Amino acid sequence: MIVRVRFLPDDVTVDAEVGEPLLDVADRAGVFIPTGCLMGSCHACTVELEDGEIVRACISAVPPREELTINLFSDPTW
Repeated sequence: MIVRVRFLPDDVTVDAEVGEPLLDVADRAGVFIPTGCLMGSCHACTVELEDGEIVRACISAVPPREELTINLFSDPTW
């Protein structure tokens, strides 16, 4: 199943497969999501989904839905 993924605030949209890692989708779209530990512990890759759910992109995958909007955070320490 194809999901249309939109990254804010850059307003970049890319198609992705359900279950595809969010970091891979962002990379393919040319969107930078900072990473640290790549295990979800450091929270460097924290993003917010359109429903307000906070997830860590390094351990999250594209969920089964038609569209997904991801709000990127900017943490000056990363």
